[in-house]
Amino acid sequence: MDNYGTHGHPNVKTWLDQHPRYVVHYVPTDCSWLNLIERWFAELTNKRIRRDSFLSVDELITAIEDFLAAWNQNPQPFVWTATVNSIVAKLARCRQTLEQIQLGCTAPKIRKRLSS
Repeated sequence: MDNYGTHGHPNVKTWLDQHPRYVVHYVPTDCSWLNLIERWFAELTNKRIRRDSFLSVDELITAIEDFLAAWNQNPQPFVWTATVNSIVAKLARCRQTLEQIQLGCTAPKIRKRLSS
């Protein structure tokens, strides 16, 4: 589990106590492998779920299971490719951009009303 608070809710704690088969393991908040899992769910969402509409939960479950079956025929691992140097360089570019923003430049523009 990540460090989000839902697993600390009394109902969840009670359920976990009643199901000793499930052992809770916590991961660091910014754990890169968890980000890769989230990226896979984004893949599922973008390539299957958002491409259709479902009239029932059963149709949605079938679509997810079909996607999983197709994915597992030729699974592609997600690999963390960013280097420390590339991340630091990107942060430097972001900082430079932020420092160039002048106060008030992002204020909403006031539109003149058209007279009728």
